Amino acid sequence: MFLEGNHVVGPIADEVKRRFQGEGTGHDWHHIERVTKMALNLVRAEGGDEEVTVLGALLHDIADHKFHDGDLTEGPRVAAALLRRAAADGKTIERVVTIVNEVTFKGAGVPTPVSSIEAACVQDADRLDAIGAIGIARAFAYGGAKQRLLHDPESTPNPHASFESYASSTGATTHHFYEKLLLLKDRMNTKAAKEMAIERHAFMEAFLAQFYAEWHGSR
Repeated sequence: MFLEGNHVVGPIADEVKRRFQGEGTGHDWHHIERVTKMALNLVRAEGGDEEVTVLGALLHDIADHKFHDGDLTEGPRVAAALLRRAAADGKTIERVVTIVNEVTFKGAGVPTPVSSIEAACVQDADRLDAIGAIGIARAFAYGGAKQRLLHDPESTPNPHASFESYASSTGATTHHFYEKLLLLKDRMNTKAAKEMAIERHAFMEAFLAQFYAEWHGSR
C-alpha cells in the first residue's frame, strides 16, 4: 500500500485501516490514506525520511484529542505502542511519536511549530485535507456528528487563544472556517503545500460567499 515490503509500514497501515474503516466524522481511513499519500509526495520533493513520514501520517489521528476529551497524550502513547508491536526500532518510534505530538492544530492563537521536515510534510498534508472541497465536506460531516449548527448568525467565531478553549469549542460549523480552516493557507510549511493551499483556500471563500447569499435568500 505504502512503501511496499517495509516490515513496519505494512502492519501499521493494516491496523489503522481496521480501526478507522467506516468512521463517520471525516477522520476515516480515506482521510488517513489521502494524508499519507500527500505527505509522501511532499517529503519526496523536500528530501526527507520516507518511512518516518509515512508512519507519522498513518498514525497522526490514531487517538486524536477530539475523541479523548482534549487529551494530547493519548495519541503519542497509542502510536508508540503500535510501533513497538510492529517491531519498529527505538529511533523510528521516537521520531514518529514526535510527529504525532506536533501535527495537531491547537487554536488560532497557538503556534504549532515542527521540528523536522518529516513533521512539516505530515502537518501540511493533514492541513491540505482540511481545506478545499474535501475540507468543506469533512467540516460539515464532523459538525453533524457532533450535533452542531450549520450556521449561527447570532454568535461570532472565537479565535481561541489557548488549546483548552479550542478543544472545548461547540460553535457552529461555519465558525470553524474562521477559527481554523481559513487560517491554514498561511500556516503551511513546504513550498508545494503553500502553492496547493492557494486554490483550496479560494474555493472555501467562494463556497462561503454562496452559502451566505443562499442563507439570506439573495441568490
